[in-house]
Amino acid sequence: MPPTLTEDVKSSYNFSIVESVYTIVVPDTELLTRLCGTNDSNLRLIEQYLGVPVFTRGNELSVGESDPETQDRFKHIIDRILDEVQNGGDAEPDFVGSVISDMLPSEEDDEAFFSSAAIRIPGGVRSVYPKTRNQASFIQAMRTNDVVICTGPAGSGKTFLAVAEALRVLMLQGCSKIVLTRPVVEAGESLGFLPGDLEQKISPYLRPLYDAMEYLLPRGMTERLSESGIIEAAPLAYMRGRTLDNCILILDEAQNTTKEQMKLFLTRMGNGSKVFVTGDVTQIDLPKRVPSGLVHAVSVLKGIDGIKLMQMDGRDIVRNPLVQKIVQAYEYDEENNE
Repeated sequence: MPPTLTEDVKSSYNFSIVESVYTIVVPDTELLTRLCGTNDSNLRLIEQYLGVPVFTRGNELSVGESDPETQDRFKHIIDRILDEVQNGGDAEPDFVGSVISDMLPSEEDDEAFFSSAAIRIPGGVRSVYPKTRNQASFIQAMRTNDVVICTGPAGSGKTFLAVAEALRVLMLQGCSKIVLTRPVVEAGESLGFLPGDLEQKISPYLRPLYDAMEYLLPRGMTERLSESGIIEAAPLAYMRGRTLDNCILILDEAQNTTKEQMKLFLTRMGNGSKVFVTGDVTQIDLPKRVPSGLVHAVSVLKGIDGIKLMQMDGRDIVRNPLVQKIVQAYEYDEENNE
């Protein structure tokens, strides 16, 4: 039985839910500072565990999530930290980590969770198994939400898992087509100078998505599905005015969309459709002073029922082990040059 808060601590803060944002109000700002940890280190740990943003505003601590289970876990963690601080302890990251570890499911439950998240594509040549808890949570989120926005570093499996889950739904006849798009961030040449028709012009930008499909499907099937229009490559600029019913829409490299492009893409969603958005906010190639549509979407869409925000981290990188070290090195360099 986890320790409960003393009456003094309970009376010093309260909980409220406003527009699907679960908020804890802590009147004592010193208490809030100790709870958050040095450089908000405790909040980052809680975010990683819950898979949703945790943010402060004034003397409020909030989680942008309408799911009651997630809200209960958030409240339990804060209860434990506040109880520790009230009893004279230090809310160090090690303590917060131990609180989170106590809340993790047993090994048996964990195995069932990973197993249920496996992606088995009818007619495919490979099944996909999540390698980390965040990956498993991402897959489950795609199955239970109409819009899923997943951010994270290179190599964390965002694009691959989105494509695999889309193919699973397609082959189960759970949708009529898959629509692929990616912002065109040009480097010295425009689409007009690339050879071929419109689909051939956009194809190089969508190569990672096609690579994933070709890895998962029998030889030649991706090409046949594309020729029949069941898999469609759609440049963002050509999606205005369309309503896409009973589709899965995948937007990759979303960090390079503008706010207007992101809004355009998300509002193409019709009846029976799902939207998967992936991107890495540390690799924005937009011109300076042009805000990222992905960063903006994560900010304004949190707390909306049916939209799930997922965040991967360095522990989810499943490419060559050196990729994780490279990402960490760049993160360290950026932190020290701010």
